[in-house]
Amino acid sequence: MNELAADDLKTIYPKPSPRVIAKARPEIDAHAKKFIAMSPFCVLATSGSDGSVDASPRGGNPGFVHVAGPNRLLMPDRSGNNRIDSFKNIVEGSGFVQLIFFVPGIDETLRVGGKGKLSAEPELLASMEEFGKPPRAVLSISVHEAYFHCGKALMRSKLWSAETRVERTVLPSISQVIHEQTGLGEPEPQAEVEARYRTQL
Repeated sequence: MNELAADDLKTIYPKPSPRVIAKARPEIDAHAKKFIAMSPFCVLATSGSDGSVDASPRGGNPGFVHVAGPNRLLMPDRSGNNRIDSFKNIVEGSGFVQLIFFVPGIDETLRVGGKGKLSAEPELLASMEEFGKPPRAVLSISVHEAYFHCGKALMRSKLWSAETRVERTVLPSISQVIHEQTGLGEPEPQAEVEARYRTQL
C-alpha cells in the first residue's frame, strides 16, 4: 500500500469552505451549552508525553459534564477500570484534550478542545454527586475551541436506528472475553456483569 504524503492530500480533498472554518468557535456558546446539557455520553481523547494517544468513553445522566462558563467545563470521574490512562496523559503529557459529545437521536455531534487539569477538592467533589456518590476526581477543561460536526458519519452508521441494534447475546460477556484472553478472573455471564456494574456506577 502506498502511503499518502501531505501534498497528496491537497489533490484528493478540496479546501474547506469559509463556513466550515468559521464554525470553530473559541468558547461554549448557547447552542453548544444546550447540546452538552442534553448529552449523556462523550469520548475523551488525550495524548501522553511519549506521543501515545488514548480515547476513553465517559457517561452519566444528561448534562453530567457541567458548563461552568463559556471557557470552562467540569467532568466528574466515575468508577472505571483504574488504569487512569487519560489522567496520566493529562498530568504527565501536554494536558490537551478533545471531547466529542453525543445526544441519542441527534446525528450531529459536538467537538470541544482545550487543556485539562485535575482536582480532588472535597467541596467540588461533593457538588457533583451522581448515582448516590461523589466522583473520585474532577477534570476541569479550559476550552479553546468548540464546533459542531455534521451528521453524515452517524447517518451512515445508522447509530440511533432500531433496525441496526445488535442483540447483546451475539457476543460473550466482557468477563468471559477477558478470561479467555488472559486466564485471569472468573468468567461471569452477562447478567452477573450487569448486576455488578449497577452497584458500581
